[in-house]
Amino acid sequence: MTDEMIRPVLEGEAFLAEVRGVRRAPGWRLWWLGQSGFLVQWQNRHLLLDPYLSDSLTKKYAATDKPHVRMTARVIAPERLDFIDLVTSSHNHTDHLDGETLGPLRAANPGLHLVIPEANRAFVAERLGSDPAWPLGVDDGTTVSAAGFSLTGVAAAHEELERDGDGRHKCLGYLVRFGGRTIFHSGDAAPYEGMVGRLRELAGPAGIDLALLPINGRLPERRVPGNFWGREAARLAKEVGARLAIPMHYEMFTFNTESPDEFVTEAKRIGQPCRVLRCGERWEG
Repeated sequence: MTDEMIRPVLEGEAFLAEVRGVRRAPGWRLWWLGQSGFLVQWQNRHLLLDPYLSDSLTKKYAATDKPHVRMTARVIAPERLDFIDLVTSSHNHTDHLDGETLGPLRAANPGLHLVIPEANRAFVAERLGSDPAWPLGVDDGTTVSAAGFSLTGVAAAHEELERDGDGRHKCLGYLVRFGGRTIFHSGDAAPYEGMVGRLRELAGPAGIDLALLPINGRLPERRVPGNFWGREAARLAKEVGARLAIPMHYEMFTFNTESPDEFVTEAKRIGQPCRVLRCGERWEG
């Protein structure tokens, strides 16, 4: 960490004060927590999407040739979030399935539900040291419900569509439904043939109110699986009819980030409504 690190709009006590201050307000809202993490609030219920709220990767890779130097300061320590009902992991990479985030979250929230790809159940149990039966598992096209939220899995290609021996997808996005609204959180994802049609099919006639999409792109020299480029994310949002798109998965690690400018430029060119959040910033649904 350095003095030049990006500071969240709200962090620590200020962040908690805002979340608690509006939890009984009408409507729904979300906060970007950095990387692919979001906090969704609706009717005093709280869903965390793929949170990464530790420095586990920075510590793990500090003495290697692939250092994960953090760009943005942490919004909040996970143990401070003692009001969470439901949390997701879209796949097994640590910035989406972090033991140093999920362990303290579960300790602070004994009734916590965790939604995962069914294909990852054994891996999740081993990493978290949890009962394998604890998580709620889904696959492409299947749905689980908890705490007033309904989540449907959508196959995701983290450059490739990866399945287990039973044909179940190891990487998923989630269609999250609540109160007549639908959010699509893609997880880590790159374009694949049939993705638009499948997403339209699973979203149904109501469509997608908000799409949360990665924009860090795919560069082989990073030596990690990549995601949408900004222009691709904007086009996907347009093609599936998303009423709004918000970019994610950037400004966390110096070696694996991109500017949101390409996403915004393409969204404006094709007429796709979009909004760029700063870490710790709230958006009202």
